[in-house]
Amino acid sequence: MTFALTPCRTQAFVVAIGMALSVTGATRASAEALLLVDAESGKVLHAENATYPWYPASITKIMTAYVTLRAVKERRLTLDTLLTVSPNAAAQAPSKMGFAVGTTVTVDNALKMLMVKSANDIAVVLAEGVAGSIEQFADEMNRAARRLGMTQSSFVNPNGLPSELQITSARDMAILARAVYRELPEYELYWRVPAIKFGKRTMRNYNTLIGRYEGADGLKTGFICASGFNLVASATRDGKRMIAVVLGAPSSPVRAAKAAQLLERGFSGGMLSWLTPSLGTVDALQPIDAAPPNLRDDMCGKHRKRPAAEDEEEDATVASGLDSGSPHAFMLSNLRGSIAKPSTLLGPIQDTMPAVVVHAGPPKKPGAPAPQFAVAGAPKPTTRGLAPAAAESPPGGSIATEEATPAPRRAKKQAVAVPKTAAPKTATPKSTAAPKTAAAPKATAAPKTTAAPKAAATPKTTATPKTAAAAAPKSAAPKATPPKPQQ
Repeated sequence: MTFALTPCRTQAFVVAIGMALSVTGATRASAEALLLVDAESGKVLHAENATYPWYPASITKIMTAYVTLRAVKERRLTLDTLLTVSPNAAAQAPSKMGFAVGTTVTVDNALKMLMVKSANDIAVVLAEGVAGSIEQFADEMNRAARRLGMTQSSFVNPNGLPSELQITSARDMAILARAVYRELPEYELYWRVPAIKFGKRTMRNYNTLIGRYEGADGLKTGFICASGFNLVASATRDGKRMIAVVLGAPSSPVRAAKAAQLLERGFSGGMLSWLTPSLGTVDALQPIDAAPPNLRDDMCGKHRKRPAAEDEEEDATVASGLDSGSPHAFMLSNLRGSIAKPSTLLGPIQDTMPAVVVHAGPPKKPGAPAPQFAVAGAPKPTTRGLAPAAAESPPGGSIATEEATPAPRRAKKQAVAVPKTAAPKTATPKSTAAPKTAAAPKATAAPKTTAAPKAAATPKTTATPKTAAAAAPKSAAPKATPPKPQQ
């Protein structure tokens, strides 16, 4: 019995071999790690260097937010609890909010700043607020990691700034992402805020999949020179959530492209699942005992035209997306019919929610339900940084008072003007006298004494100088004439 390899079977066979190569760790030279996991079951759909130790950079902040929200859930503090910026927090390196020492911020606003702006100073504010110090908070992070089975992770700070002791892996970050959605479903919005608005500044999330990739709903990016560009991303379609982890990408656009292609494979897969080997669950992936790669020369070496940065703009690298020499790229190149190019997967920004208003200081409405997500809808209140609870209520604050104060003034002016409009009945003859050019120049040419005795002869002339004062407000400014020009 012979087995004929049709073009379809050949393509499937090639794909299966490519996936097998990616699992064996044959891509160590590619200096990146890729992992795709079904969030519900934990089933591994693709793994490439997934258990190599890696420097996490700012994806550390997923654990920082997780520990903080667990503390909120355990009622050790609330989302309205005020935290104070310490000298240690203010001294952190960028990216940061840059608050002065002594500034206060609620846990709710701090979490939004942490996840969107990736603020290193705010990470320390949260750590000190929850546990009293960075060291004690790091102990809580490590206890949480051990409880979740993150056997390759160790944390010494809450923001991911460079440290040889701050280590994780793609496997461990996928485990953490699953725990976030499983244990803290009521706080899901924190992971997918597209942008925050602080005063007049609007800061977009560094996770460029949010608002650009269909169904994207989390989680966090990270970058230091030693780690390369990292991303833990999630997306949900038709009730099915996928989690993709990308570590060590060469740029921010490529990082997003790789994650989008992994997620797309998860949503469009199944056609060739009978050919692909079972990779088990993410918890069952075997850790590798090795030192994490240091990508400093690749990321920040002199060969780069400009230093790598977290907020890199998209460039031509998005079009390629993947290293053509990696088995993963080899595998995806044979699935052109089912997986779209990165340029089509990442569309223009279409936010599912407006920018979220954040501010320093206490909440505007203490005790409001949590979590609160203030929407920057009205243009005027945003410059004041409305609190979440205040922004959810009808925008009555400054806008209502600005519109309410002129209204009574106008009413008063109209009330004063009513008798005045009744008094200057002499104005009606002046309207008839208006066409008389001789009378007009006489009145304007000089305040003749002939007009003055007329004003003295008749009491009504008191109204006529008032009308004259209305015509020339400079001479009658001290009198009760200001309301007339405003009419």
